[in-house]
Amino acid sequence: MTATGLLEVTAVRCPTPRTVRVTFTGDGLEELEAWPDQQLKLLFPPPGRPVRLPAVDGDVLRWYQAYLEIPEAERPVMRSYTVRDRAPATIDVEFVLHPGADGPATAWARTAAPGQVLGRYGPDAAYRRPVPAAGTVLLAGDETALPAIATLLSEVDNAAAFVEVADAAEEQPLPHVRWLHRDGAEHGSRLLEAVRDTALPAGSAAWLAGEASTVRALRRHLVERGLDKTAIEFTGYWRRKLTQDDAPTPEDLADAREKLGG
Repeated sequence: MTATGLLEVTAVRCPTPRTVRVTFTGDGLEELEAWPDQQLKLLFPPPGRPVRLPAVDGDVLRWYQAYLEIPEAERPVMRSYTVRDRAPATIDVEFVLHPGADGPATAWARTAAPGQVLGRYGPDAAYRRPVPAAGTVLLAGDETALPAIATLLSEVDNAAAFVEVADAAEEQPLPHVRWLHRDGAEHGSRLLEAVRDTALPAGSAAWLAGEASTVRALRRHLVERGLDKTAIEFTGYWRRKLTQDDAPTPEDLADAREKLGG
């Protein structure tokens, strides 16, 4: 499959008050192999401009270098997302409408309409993450992790799944999920409390995603309880008060070293 291309919006709906689900079609999607937790980069054009894609394909390092060489005024903003669902020639992506000032992706999602066009890089099988294998698999995250958790539940029969959302209105029809409502509490606090109170048999595995500091706290707690670090898949999808364009923090760099086994 071609790693880069254009995506056209064919449908927009809101499964919850704070979630926008967008259906895209585009060249190459019919060739897309399905796997759980399938990630891709979406490229949002500057206001009033069409999407300009790098003029190379294939190797991600060459592609990213070509992306950086696009003049800043024309360079699209790149953000990471997970495929929520797919059909033979379409994919669905969910956008969470966070409170506070909108970033470029959230601002786009609020007014998304059929016919609009974004760019993409991926999904790329080189970044496919393994499905945790164990007697019990803990899946834990906030609303940004819900698309990935939904796809993982289709592959994991022995999951204990926890999803923290703003309130009851943010629940989606999804079996085997324990929903945790913040209802004004600090982001991540309900999720941490629920995981701490959950019994996990020896030899369990875990998959964690969502706000970065919450993911770190969850992982630290599970390691203290005896889970092997190699049995924990973890990703910070977003950072409080920071965007993907901001420089990595020392904690972000430490996470990257852990993932690389350093």
